[in-house]
Amino acid sequence: MISGNKGEWSEIYTLFKLLGDKQLYLGNKDIEKLEGIVYPIISVLRTESNDNFEYSIKDEIIVIDGGEEVLKIAVSEFKEKAKFLLEKIKANKERTFSVPEVEEFMQSINCFSLKASSTVKTDITIVIHDQRTKQRPALGFSIKSQLGSPSTLLNAGKTTNFIFKITNLKLIESEIKIINSIDSRSKIMDRINSILQLDGQFVFTNTEKQIFSNNLILIDSKLPEILSQIVFEFYSSNNSRVIDLVDNIDFKNPLSFDLSNQHKFYEYKIKRFLTDVALGMMPSKVWTGQYDATGGYLIVKENGDVLCYHIYNRNEFEDYLFNNTKLDTASSSRHDFGTIYEDDGGLFFKLNLQIRFIK
Repeated sequence: MISGNKGEWSEIYTLFKLLGDKQLYLGNKDIEKLEGIVYPIISVLRTESNDNFEYSIKDEIIVIDGGEEVLKIAVSEFKEKAKFLLEKIKANKERTFSVPEVEEFMQSINCFSLKASSTVKTDITIVIHDQRTKQRPALGFSIKSQLGSPSTLLNAGKTTNFIFKITNLKLIESEIKIINSIDSRSKIMDRINSILQLDGQFVFTNTEKQIFSNNLILIDSKLPEILSQIVFEFYSSNNSRVIDLVDNIDFKNPLSFDLSNQHKFYEYKIKRFLTDVALGMMPSKVWTGQYDATGGYLIVKENGDVLCYHIYNRNEFEDYLFNNTKLDTASSSRHDFGTIYEDDGGLFFKLNLQIRFIK
């Protein structure tokens, strides 16, 4: 029996839903359908146990294996199964669960696992008809579901630590110990505030890992410094949404950009960063700027709508990422940040970057 969590079952739901709808809806920054823009779906491709299956959409859904038609199924079957599975996913309270009625139908259409093969980077590939260009591109997607817990865009690690030097302040060992022992719910913010109240200042020096720094510089030479300001703003204020943090940094303009003509320097550079993270950049690996096969996201909404964001429509994709992500606090003990430490006669403080989707 197949068992999976809400996110994994959402992959099967997406397959059923797209084949039932026969068209792909684009989403805007607020995760709502973009009116008037619909892509007819020609076929859906899925890799299953090292075999490739094509679900071709005609008057019926035609399952193709190795170039041969093996099955024809009514579109209404997929509509019904999608509706049934959505209700099961939403109603279930278990971490993992089975849906035997759906599993039986899955096997009848050569779908034997919840997740696409781990050897491919896409969860699903969709061939669309673009009425504007008259082309039929095959677009790769990663599926993000709002039916389960919000997923992370950038995972925390020591790789995502930013190091700040504490200047304008001398502390003896006992004073450092007092500040580091603050253990409130907002302990990192409270430790930062304790340092600021003593007239200490935080000056960004570098990221903990050079590969991450170089990846950021490849995207934009100012990005390590910009992100350090956003990270510090997150830990020293009550703001967590990326859009709000960037607004605050834009107002303060710590990098002294020329804003006389209202250029959106910070917003533009952070959108570039979020897009590169979404499409392949990892802090621990050298980033070449080459996007992986996944060119976008399919978002499964709580009401069952499936919306498309793709590098194919770059503005909508960037706006979605910018408006629907937030910074999050990871485990400070596990990732070794949030305490004053001494190094080479100076005082330092690390802050960590983790980015999560807003549900």
